[in-house]
Amino acid sequence: MMDTVLNIGLNDTTVKGLAKSTGNERFAYDSYRRLLDMFGDVVLGIPHEDFERKFDKVKEAANADSDVDLGVAELQKLCQEYKQVYDEHGMKFPSDPHDQLEACIKAVFGSWMTPRAVKYREKENIRGLLGTATNIQTMVFGNMGESSGTGVAFSRNPSTGEPKMYGEYLINAQGEDVVAGIRTPQPIQQMQEVLPKAYEQFLKNVDLLEHYFKGELY
Repeated sequence: MMDTVLNIGLNDTTVKGLAKSTGNERFAYDSYRRLLDMFGDVVLGIPHEDFERKFDKVKEAANADSDVDLGVAELQKLCQEYKQVYDEHGMKFPSDPHDQLEACIKAVFGSWMTPRAVKYREKENIRGLLGTATNIQTMVFGNMGESSGTGVAFSRNPSTGEPKMYGEYLINAQGEDVVAGIRTPQPIQQMQEVLPKAYEQFLKNVDLLEHYFKGELY
């Protein structure tokens, strides 16, 4: 229920370094356009719809159905279009990574009292908390290509408690793609066919967590 900003630290210079270090220019500019969108929305309060309109125009011009169909040139253009959104609102995207980080920390603290977060605490009867903390962590990128992905999974059915993997995932995506419905996720079991080695490792880690937290039904 709290706000999140991904890919902090990217700017017109560091995006080139990320492209060079990974050998994946498309991934770098895809990450950059995501930061421009999320920072504008979460930190500066620019309506997300303003970025979506630019996104739709770029997709239409490229005859693309979704974000994964866009190439490097289209993503570079999208970054410039997103900067234009900032200009239209009389704002500027901070290029200094330290300024980005400081602003994002404040935004996460501020999201403690957003209507969504307040309603969630009321619904779950969460009371007496003084506030929140901000987690800052190294990225594990799910949008680096067909061997990367993101998703949400439970080690057992959250409704019945049945010890069976439950969840969904997307290939070549980041976390907000799943929750925002940008693309239709696939059942987590299907990952066994697409990325069998990763799925096998995932199951082992789930089993370790179940045992560690005493959640197994044995």
